Amino acid sequence: MATNTVSNAPYANKSKIHLQTGQCGNQIGSAFWNDISREHGLDGNGVFQGTSDLQSARLGVYFSEASGHKHVPRAVLVDLEPGTMDAVRSGPLGDFFRPDNFVFGQSGAGNNWAKGHYTEGAELIDQVLEVVRREAESCECLQGFQITHSIGGGTGAGMGTLLISKIREEFPDRMMATFSVLPSPKVSEVVVEPYNATLSLQQLVENSDETFCIDNEALYDICMRTLKIPNPTYGELNHLVSAVMSGVTTCLRFPGQLNSDLRKMAVNLVPFPRLHFFTIGFAPLTSRDASAFRAISVPELTQQLFDPRNMMAASDFRNGRFLTCATIFRGKLSMQEVEDQIRNLQSRNSSYFVDWIPNNVQTAVCSIPPRKLRMSSTFVGNTTAVQELFRRIGEQFSVMFRRKAFLHWYTGEGMDEMEFTEAESNMNDLISEYQQYQEARADDEDEEYQEEGVEEEADE
Repeated sequence: MATNTVSNAPYANKSKIHLQTGQCGNQIGSAFWNDISREHGLDGNGVFQGTSDLQSARLGVYFSEASGHKHVPRAVLVDLEPGTMDAVRSGPLGDFFRPDNFVFGQSGAGNNWAKGHYTEGAELIDQVLEVVRREAESCECLQGFQITHSIGGGTGAGMGTLLISKIREEFPDRMMATFSVLPSPKVSEVVVEPYNATLSLQQLVENSDETFCIDNEALYDICMRTLKIPNPTYGELNHLVSAVMSGVTTCLRFPGQLNSDLRKMAVNLVPFPRLHFFTIGFAPLTSRDASAFRAISVPELTQQLFDPRNMMAASDFRNGRFLTCATIFRGKLSMQEVEDQIRNLQSRNSSYFVDWIPNNVQTAVCSIPPRKLRMSSTFVGNTTAVQELFRRIGEQFSVMFRRKAFLHWYTGEGMDEMEFTEAESNMNDLISEYQQYQEARADDEDEEYQEEGVEEEADE
């Protein structure tokens, strides 16, 4: 037992700071905290009531300890209007968060990226950074940051990306992971979403290390087709997102795990620095009525994981190829069985994986299942098919930008038209990079190397 505690000691201190901005970011973030606090056996006041030492072994990753054995989330809640904050305060987690960590303005960003990034957001940013610094100073070993936001509106998109770039300046050697909700025309409330999303994506390409793409359209499809919920509420969509977020962060939160930090995940999943946009999925997903008729097993979980209908981004991975993948299984499982299943699946579907990265599917197994499930699995894939999302946003962007529609709202806040042109060409570059690696073959590269070798000999 003693050896176990020694091996976990370095990890107990690898802390993360969580930021949630805008209405969507705060709703997803709150669902995430609700999930992980229960997994770790904390009650509504942050006091540990769990039954296992494993639950409390790495509480320090996401929580700091206050007086009276109370654990406080290391979370910073940001919005440009007070409404969302009031909703969090009056909700079940109202007394859970530290009151000083709520930072909000009064005016709102009105779905305008420029307001969030340049005017209203810029006025509030110093206050937010002050809270971030205070949280960072209380960490023994700060590993990095994670931010939840949507990129279709004003605050989450504009101020969220401003916050990411400021933190990048101040903590250049720490990891930055974002859970970004991408807009979708089927579930759209905002006409200028393509503008906001394109401007945000330019910032995410430059300043994020890992971006987990979540798509409203895909979430609705999962709720309606798989879970058989005819009119899903935001609460049900957020529950899906929090399930996959708690899955992605499992290895960070429980001791004895491989890939136990964000940096390891990024090193294994990101072959080229700009291509860090991940598709995520979760299993088991079954409707309440059907769950009694299915036995959840490792083959079942693996099959669901690689089912395009379970992906939380509306791009079909069958239209692209996987550069890398990570699968995180939870529950009392045999590691051997998990690896066999993944190997079989990869050999059956080899055409969906690039052949110039060998062993590009990672597996991790955590013995602690999520609440109310015997076992589960989470999928993180770096697939070239994610370009479908960017293409969709890019097409809508160029249709409006050609006519300069709605542009005065942005230029009125001090933006220049050139920024739009730059953001558009940056996104087109990203799409063509994905396309280039999708078409690359292992033998193409060998031929290139051989040709280079011949040329060098000739020079000599």
